[in-house]
Amino acid sequence: MKTLVYLHGFISSPASRKAVMLGDYLRRHAPEIAYRVPELDHRPSLAVAQVRAACGSVSAADLVVVGSSLGGFYATVAAEATGCRAVVINPAVHPHAHFGRYLGPQRNLYTGEAFELTRQHVGELASLDPPCITHPQRYWLLAETGDEVLDYREAVVFYAGARQSVAQGGDHSLQGFAGFMPDVVAWAREDREAAPPGAFP
Repeated sequence: MKTLVYLHGFISSPASRKAVMLGDYLRRHAPEIAYRVPELDHRPSLAVAQVRAACGSVSAADLVVVGSSLGGFYATVAAEATGCRAVVINPAVHPHAHFGRYLGPQRNLYTGEAFELTRQHVGELASLDPPCITHPQRYWLLAETGDEVLDYREAVVFYAGARQSVAQGGDHSLQGFAGFMPDVVAWAREDREAAPPGAFP
């Protein structure tokens, strides 16, 4: 069965706007596609285990992972590990290089969970970080130049050779996401060969 896994960003949840929008669209227009939205832990080592579980036993050819921000990083980890395809939305590229500025108390915007972001979190992100993408054809980058959190140019370089849709303006939430949903779902429906898999860290 074709399966789409959505991975939310840092201090977010399955109740995030894009996760809900995509789920609603699939229920209305593509009920034959299974939809999974794991609630990701703030600890990267636990989050990647949750991503692995969400991908489960789905064949790489039938799996598309969609990730936003830090979820885009986890989607890249999943694509490199399984050989599946990934749609990355304003993704965090080498997030360990940026998370140092957020060290300290954090609170999840949706669940209210409070936790401390530590150097251990940053180290776990570094240990998971793919140095590059090995099969650009299995990636699709969605980005907006007005992203106020991450520099979209880093993603353009990192995902070189991949399908890229970069819109002027917008913000980190990807204001134009609704307009991409039909094409994302059509991409998930396509029959494609999986790339050679690696292994989850």
